[in-house]
Amino acid sequence: MPGPTVEMEAVEPQSLKKLSFKSLKRALDLFSPLHSHLAPPDPESKRIRISHKVNIEYRGINAAANQPPRQANAVAQTPVASNALALPGLEDSSDRQKGGAQNALVVGPSIQSKAPNDGGLPSKSITAFSASGSSERNLSTAAIMERIPSKWPRPLWHAPWKTYRVISGHLGWVRSIAFDPSNTWFCTGSADRTIKIWDVASGRLKLTLTGHIEQIRGLAVSSKHTYMFSAGDDKQVKCWDLEQNKVIRSYHGHLSGVYCLALHPTIDVLLTGGRDSVCRVWDIRSKQQIYALSGHDNTVCSVFTRPTDPQVVTGSHDTTIKFWDLRFGKTMSTLTHHKKSVRAMAQHPTENCFASASADNIKKFNLPRGEFLHNMLSQQKTIINAMAVNEEGVMATGGDNGSMWFWDWKSGHNFQQSQTIVQPGSLDSEAGIYALSYDLTGSRLVTCEADKTIKMWKQDETATPETHPLNFKPPKDIRRF
Repeated sequence: MPGPTVEMEAVEPQSLKKLSFKSLKRALDLFSPLHSHLAPPDPESKRIRISHKVNIEYRGINAAANQPPRQANAVAQTPVASNALALPGLEDSSDRQKGGAQNALVVGPSIQSKAPNDGGLPSKSITAFSASGSSERNLSTAAIMERIPSKWPRPLWHAPWKTYRVISGHLGWVRSIAFDPSNTWFCTGSADRTIKIWDVASGRLKLTLTGHIEQIRGLAVSSKHTYMFSAGDDKQVKCWDLEQNKVIRSYHGHLSGVYCLALHPTIDVLLTGGRDSVCRVWDIRSKQQIYALSGHDNTVCSVFTRPTDPQVVTGSHDTTIKFWDLRFGKTMSTLTHHKKSVRAMAQHPTENCFASASADNIKKFNLPRGEFLHNMLSQQKTIINAMAVNEEGVMATGGDNGSMWFWDWKSGHNFQQSQTIVQPGSLDSEAGIYALSYDLTGSRLVTCEADKTIKMWKQDETATPETHPLNFKPPKDIRRF
């Protein structure tokens, strides 16, 4: 006879998608630290967790070290030194109890007692629990993982910047810029061999100066005299008297093009760096060369000065940054953190630190010793020709591909990325930014570009933290090089 039939319950078919979500939810509940509802860790529970993890990890090693194979059976009867694990914050190893259970986990100190074999010396007794056999499965690390908040500084909110004026007038690439100390005008030097002076408020052309026979790569305006200084690819460094609008001095000595120049803030000296790998120090009045700061192996393309040591800082195509002692004309120290040419540097107007830009990264250094602080949290991935920072902590960098990035100085967070718009009639490859500078208030930014224009930027007054939220994620690993 056929056996009794068993009625099977009808199983509702489930879709593959539903089953996948069920499995995913189960895995998240088991392993994800975000789904484990744990109380905030206190020192006692943290000590228990670490002790348990250390004991699970090193149980076999401790047992082999403390138990000779011949006496394995007599261990339980004879009091021997236990392998209780001492942790930071607990008692010293000399105060540990000597007659405890094997594989004990140190939890916390209790009242003082006397061990039977310590010669009457008092020691701290310990609360312990024994680990089970070696086949015990290791607990999930999510359940005992400590949550460490990021120590990276949170960036300040800055309003985004936008272009509000485009100035045309030069007939070649605009290579350099400098602001007047009165903040009423600024000057630009171009590949058309002219220097043009523009009104800051209206953007109108006020004056055109001619005299160079090659493109002008460096400009500086003195705050103590009515002088403007220019330098270019024609190896010439000129001093212009702005009352007469003509050249009154020339400084001869560079063997090749001059790429950068800077004025000392307190004494009457001028510093120029060029393709001859030398930074030269000139006396403004006598036209004499005071020092030739030699030590770089390639073009000196960026320089800035300070009132105190190091009074001169230079960046070069040889990837190094050098601090110079202006009293003796010698190198104080050399920074070798960059891997590519250091084409631009920017000193913070109020803090004792500066940033340097290269094609590999933008790095921040401390002054006066030059300690490396940190890298910027993003990478522009282009040759950075110019950078500037204002008192509010907004740093702007301009690249060869026309990218204009804005950074928060304190945290290194890149809060805005802009792309310059090439003017009609120019090639797309002429979207390059060669120089940029803030005005004295820090509220206006002027960029000099390869499409022969000058663009002026300002912050968007209508922007708020709600319309432009701060999208900041602190880095997980902080590169210390």
